[in-house]
Amino acid sequence: MQLEQFNYDNKIVRDFGIATLFWGIVGMTVGLLVALQLIWPEMNFMTQYTTFGRIRPLHTNAVIFAFVGNAIFMGIYYSLQRVLKARMFSDFLSKLHFWGWQLVIVAAAITLPLGITTSHEYAELEWPIDIGLAVVWVAFGVNMFGTIIKRRERHMYVAVWFYIATFVTVAVLHIVNSVQLPVSFWKSYYVYAGVQDALVQWWYGHNAVAFFLTTPFLGMMYYFLPKMANRPVYSYKLSILHFWSLIFIYIWAGPHHLLYTSLPSWVQSLGVVFSVMLIAPSWGGMINGLLTLRGAWDKVRAEPVLKFMVVALTCYGMATFEGPLLSLKQVNAIAHFTDWIVAHVHIGALGWNGFMTFAILYWLLPRIYKTELYSKKLANVHFWIGTLGILFYAIPMYWAAVVQGLMWKEFTPEGVLKYPNFLATTLEILPMHMMRAVGGTLYLSGAILMTYNLVKTIKKGSLVANEAAEAPALTPVHTRERATHRRLERKPILFMVLALIAILIGGLVEMIPTFTIQSNIPTIKSVQPYTALELQGRDLYIREGCVNCHSQTVRPFRSETARYGEYSKAGEFIYDRPFLWGSKRTGPDLHRIGGKYPNKWHYDHMFDPTLTSPGSIMPAYPWLIDQELDNSKLQDKMNALRILGTPYTNEQVNNAVQDAQKQAEGIVQNLKDNQVEVMADREIIALIAYLQRLGTDIKAEAKATTEQTEEN
Repeated sequence: MQLEQFNYDNKIVRDFGIATLFWGIVGMTVGLLVALQLIWPEMNFMTQYTTFGRIRPLHTNAVIFAFVGNAIFMGIYYSLQRVLKARMFSDFLSKLHFWGWQLVIVAAAITLPLGITTSHEYAELEWPIDIGLAVVWVAFGVNMFGTIIKRRERHMYVAVWFYIATFVTVAVLHIVNSVQLPVSFWKSYYVYAGVQDALVQWWYGHNAVAFFLTTPFLGMMYYFLPKMANRPVYSYKLSILHFWSLIFIYIWAGPHHLLYTSLPSWVQSLGVVFSVMLIAPSWGGMINGLLTLRGAWDKVRAEPVLKFMVVALTCYGMATFEGPLLSLKQVNAIAHFTDWIVAHVHIGALGWNGFMTFAILYWLLPRIYKTELYSKKLANVHFWIGTLGILFYAIPMYWAAVVQGLMWKEFTPEGVLKYPNFLATTLEILPMHMMRAVGGTLYLSGAILMTYNLVKTIKKGSLVANEAAEAPALTPVHTRERATHRRLERKPILFMVLALIAILIGGLVEMIPTFTIQSNIPTIKSVQPYTALELQGRDLYIREGCVNCHSQTVRPFRSETARYGEYSKAGEFIYDRPFLWGSKRTGPDLHRIGGKYPNKWHYDHMFDPTLTSPGSIMPAYPWLIDQELDNSKLQDKMNALRILGTPYTNEQVNNAVQDAQKQAEGIVQNLKDNQVEVMADREIIALIAYLQRLGTDIKAEAKATTEQTEEN
């Protein structure tokens, strides 16, 4: 049999590896700053570009797409070439992918602190960057499928299945969730509104975790863990069952992020059912990984890379147990909006994604540099520092979550809220947040130690940019294989189509009725579009990232209606693009804030939160008082919203600036009557107008119903 000579491209692997190290330090450092801001507000540095609301999405994007994203591509480019016995399809596409991805990351790092955001969690980037991201992703996909097609190995190894599912599903998620109508180069509005927007976003958000933070790492686990342990995967049959059940079930589970909201109850129930089912395929992957190490525990004790892999798989198992647990309505009622969600996410991010990335870096970089790791002892130290960091991070957050959930819901024997002041809960959990910051510091220190270790390793080695390899050419065969899946592994395009069908079914079943059946989202006659000034204020609310701390949905619990007012109705959100229900309550819910406090209270609260809420950890926003409101795009915004279905009249659009000024003057006069001097064209006035509008339409509906009853 004649062997063909070819080379593996290690340079692209090295590039993604170096980017992983760099962006990991950056993302974790910003994360530590975010943690400190929730203890000491002065860590916001009194500038509009470093507030919690603006840099929290910078942290999540840096960790997810920069650190983890580069790690994914490092692992895929290394393993894909070797399991397919082929060099990557195109060196040009490899380079385009690498530099395009870094450009997207830099664009995110610039725009998010500037307040240029869509506010969709894990999808905050505005439409020009979204398009760039799509182009880069397509380049990656073409490069991957080109390599699969020219492979010298007939059957696609299990890791490749997960890589295919990752590419297809992330593409679908990104396209569907990013359908926006541009207003300007850095401003757009989502086509979806309110309840529909919430469903699409958490269909995306949950499955971004599934198919960006999970499936590619499972694929890498199936390649790197057997290599590290020098043992075969425990069960081929289990890997088949694990793969297909995982990608089919995962896509249905998104609605469990929206339990007890205005989302139709049947969609919520579907999300719960499939979330509970999800534990089986998830644990199937964990078991397959851990049992691959059966009989190799002496090697695990000796090799730091295997220690990292064991903890990574354990954290994956824990996180995928918590997901179904949190989807149970009784648990969700207490845990949602608390720090439990933060702990849950970071068990996955720090343990599963972080530790597996560390293991692969320690194993892979010495091999492409043809040298030994500089110091195995330092790697072991990193393992223990990192493990302690995870424990110091997660345990206080679980503790804080229990405190939050119970304090928010506790009533006195007289039947009134025991802690009506939300701030009491925030102050109670500050010690836990301090412990969380200690954990973050330990974890970051371990990552810095690893970077030092790997830099020293690289310096003592020499990169083999083009690693020589040989394999027989792929030749046609005429024998039929008995196993159906073995035949499928020979047909990558059919495999991709079947994976696409598997992930589309759940989304279509949940979305089509929600979008097409009017009774799923009953309208409320009194709910009107935002005025010109309120629309401007809403965009400022989005720019400042207020949704990162404040929810805007009151759930139908006695504790919430007693604290905030009437629970939220689906029809109240029909003009909300984007929806702003939030996923964490660092501060109180704001959906019924309208009319609760006078204008002066809001002015003082934004100027210095401690004036109205002593001990508050919210940053001050003095620039809102100094900066002039930009009305130059106001008519364009209203026209765009009218195209999307908001019933603005020609008169409202044409007179938008004048109407905004008139409403602003009324607020300014009210402030003046309360000894506050401020100009009518300042941003603070628009924000006050928006806050005073929130939740008031439902009151108008109640009043109208009462008046109609009296007339009858």
